[in-house]
Parts: sequence; C-alpha cells; structure tokens
Amino acid sequence: MELGIYRSTKTFNNLPCAHRRWQHDGHCAFIHGYSRSFTFWFACNTRTKNGFVMDFGDLQDVKEWLEYMFDHTLLLDANDPLLETFTELEKKGACALRVWDDVGMEGTAYMAYNKVNAMVTKKTNHRVWITKIEVRENDKNSATYEPGDEPGTHRNE
Repeated sequence: MELGIYRSTKTFNNLPCAHRRWQHDGHCAFIHGYSRSFTFWFACNTRTKNGFVMDFGDLQDVKEWLEYMFDHTLLLDANDPLLETFTELEKKGACALRVWDDVGMEGTAYMAYNKVNAMVTKKTNHRVWITKIEVRENDKNSATYEPGDEPGTHRNE
C-alpha cells in the first residue's frame, strides 16, 4: 500500500486569445491579447501500473478543450454591455467569441480548474484530482486557483 500523495504537473502553452475587462478604469477595458498558458497540478494516492500520477497521453480532451476556448478567441464577461455587438461581429466572421462570468485571469483559473478537474476525476474514476492551476497571460503575470477544503473539491473521494 502506498502512503502519501504523489503529484505531477502538465503545462499547455501558446494559446493566443484576447479579452477585455470592461469595468476596468484603465487600459484593460480595451480588447488586448496574450498567449495564455495553463499549468495543472495533479495528485493521487495510488499511481498507475506505469508509475504515473496522470498519464499525460490521456489528456487529449483537455488539450482540445483548451484550444477551443483559448486559441484565437475573444473572451468576454457575460455582463459585458457590448456583448450583443461582439455577438454580431462573431456572426460576421470577425471573431470566435467565448463568454463566461469572469474572463480575467483569476476567473479563468477558477473556470478552467472546475472544467478540467471534472474531466480528470471522471477519466481516472476519482483516482486523480487537481490541487492547483496556474494561468499565465504572459511571462510577467499569472493567477492561480486552489480549491478549499469543502467536501468533494480535491480529495480522493
């Protein structure tokens, strides 16, 4: 029987997208872009027969979801007052719009954690879970999210 928690990380780089923080009083209210990257911290109590925490070859669906959400897309908050205008621009082929409650780095970290953790825990029958995510917008700025201790958020349950 193995004791303790094993951890590994996987990073997905080079996801160029744009966003705007429409409520910001400064230049972040304008559309601006970054090449985002995502690092996930995986954890488990029991490794695979190959000794892995997470077999990274099993993350094709995660890669595809990240590319769908963040590769050459425009991210907008669901309450952006110009959402209708941008929706019309998408219909005309000017952008690939992705919308959720908080497209800032912290909100992206939270949203991506919830999505990918659900994918990973289902895929591994709850053997693996994510303990942390870091989302970088460039080499200077990032945000992280780590779940709290509420039931079902990060333990091998």
